[in-house]
Amino acid sequence: MNPVNARSEVALARRLVIKVGSSSLTTPEGALDLAYLDRLVDVAAARRLRGHQVVIVTSGAIAAGLSPLGLVRRPKDLATSQATASIGQGLLIARYTAAFARHGLTVGQVLLTAEDLIRPQHYRNARRALMRLLELGVVPIVNENDAVATDEIRFGDNDRLAALVANLVAAEVLVLLTDVDGLFTARPGEPGARLVSRVHDMDQLEEYSISGRGSSVGTGGMATKIDAAMIATHSGIPTLLANAEKVGDALLGREVGTWFDVADHRRSSRRLWLAWAARARGHVVLDDGAVDAVTTGKRSLLAAGITRVDGDFEAGDPIELVAPDGRVVARGLSGYDARDVARMMGRSSVQLRVELGEMNARPVVHRDDLAPVRRTGGR
Repeated sequence: MNPVNARSEVALARRLVIKVGSSSLTTPEGALDLAYLDRLVDVAAARRLRGHQVVIVTSGAIAAGLSPLGLVRRPKDLATSQATASIGQGLLIARYTAAFARHGLTVGQVLLTAEDLIRPQHYRNARRALMRLLELGVVPIVNENDAVATDEIRFGDNDRLAALVANLVAAEVLVLLTDVDGLFTARPGEPGARLVSRVHDMDQLEEYSISGRGSSVGTGGMATKIDAAMIATHSGIPTLLANAEKVGDALLGREVGTWFDVADHRRSSRRLWLAWAARARGHVVLDDGAVDAVTTGKRSLLAAGITRVDGDFEAGDPIELVAPDGRVVARGLSGYDARDVARMMGRSSVQLRVELGEMNARPVVHRDDLAPVRRTGGR
């Protein structure tokens, strides 16, 4: 299938998730760009009125709250960020409500945090709510719950959230709208930089220079877009990264942006949560042998391969598994408290069984609770 035909999946998708970022929804002065929001809604509404189901994952709550508070840039402290998001979220959903109402359509606001996609009961509740909204013909407007979030405000991004939502609702396509034309081989504007029309395999990305920096009003950058595409394609959902100004062409399946093919190797929802949604409570540093065992060998992590323990995690908490050079190579659920792992590290299973008893000879992270990860933006 050539790139043009591949993009036809966007036009044919009966259920799709569209993500739009803060940089596309705000003016250069930082206010909500009402004209663009209306154009986006016109395109999405036309799609919905043709009988397709549409979910919009939107940024812009904090950006929308800047002007009413007289702020000129995104707050750096948590409390002001939460207050700004609280004000902006009301303005944002009100505008979406009014814009879709022009087309006779109803929207429903769904505010999520990463925790809602980790805890099984929260996950089921979120899925049930979103699926019911779609069944009722409503357009869900999803955003991260920045008014009460903590780590999400400082480190989160709606690119990753959009990919997880696409997995949550079993979307047929994910469309990521941004302020550039797609993925380039180098920073756009640099000599020799060219648009990558199609990514067949994520190994292609090794040859490109990808920036992880976001805009002054957003938290994402190109690295987060690639992470989102990786999540979606590994769960069987092709992804289109396109300029927000070309949303009409993008949804019609025209040759714009960068198309990411579905990965050959699919991951279960559980491993997607472990790899991308879980907030790590600490990390353990592995020796080279252990890195190879958990990534290439797909084996459990044993205490013998651990050289350092950081954090104050408890048994059952998500932790990061880090290579000697600082790369995060996997995530998993720890079988022990941090204090116990520190006491056990470097010892073989035989030593642990003799010195500490049979219960301490179990893996630190069982392979069923472990997901290798691949970061494009570094640690």
